[in-house]
Amino acid sequence: MLDWDNFSFRDRDLEHKVYYKGSGPAVLIMHELPGLVPECVQFARRIVDRGYTVYLPLFFGQPNQPMSLLGTLKYTFHICISKEFRTLAKNKSSPITEWLRALCRDIYAKCGGVGVGAIGMCLTGGFALSLMIDERVMAPVLSQPSLPFSISREHRKALGISPEELEKAKQRAKECPILALRYEEDSISPADRFETLKQEFGDNIELYIISEQQRKDSGIKTSIPHAVLTVHAFEEAIVRVLKFLDARLKPINNPN
Repeated sequence: MLDWDNFSFRDRDLEHKVYYKGSGPAVLIMHELPGLVPECVQFARRIVDRGYTVYLPLFFGQPNQPMSLLGTLKYTFHICISKEFRTLAKNKSSPITEWLRALCRDIYAKCGGVGVGAIGMCLTGGFALSLMIDERVMAPVLSQPSLPFSISREHRKALGISPEELEKAKQRAKECPILALRYEEDSISPADRFETLKQEFGDNIELYIISEQQRKDSGIKTSIPHAVLTVHAFEEAIVRVLKFLDARLKPINNPN
């Protein structure tokens, strides 16, 4: 990522490096396990090319490091013992979401515009719900949210957000709709969780679910389809995200 600038952002007792590139409204992309893989960087470049300033916080690992089973296992263990992430809590928000909201305030001050886009994926997929309680976040995207880990039926149904923040997110969703994506076959981001999202947010959330047949027709060959926007990139889903960002962050050019 030699062509990306970076800075260290600190809020309270948390600090992470943040890579950024582009111009225009700010879009925050929160990487998945096992880290900031090349496919995630490639997705980020598409958003830069669309006319946005993309910010990529690095939570663990090295930037642009290829995906590996060893890396996935290593960083899964890391987040399970980390105080920043709550991997099993059904009704509690991960502490790192406070840091991310502070980062959203910072990048909004730098970029201005209508607001900030926030895209979470897998581990970070549900974080956009906690971020959208801040009025600066105007385009929340949940891609294959995987927390809390699905160790029981109740965990599969849960959203990994505190009741207080969930209520605030539901109120905001009336003026700030949500986009959520997953593969129909994905057990890591279970169908039960999407049913909960629909129950809680109703018509204020769009559930974009890719069927097994759609995946096969697109040529994506994997026994565990999961990473909608990166490793198992589904082109139509990426296009939908780009249009969602445009509609929410560039309303003058997209009145409809």
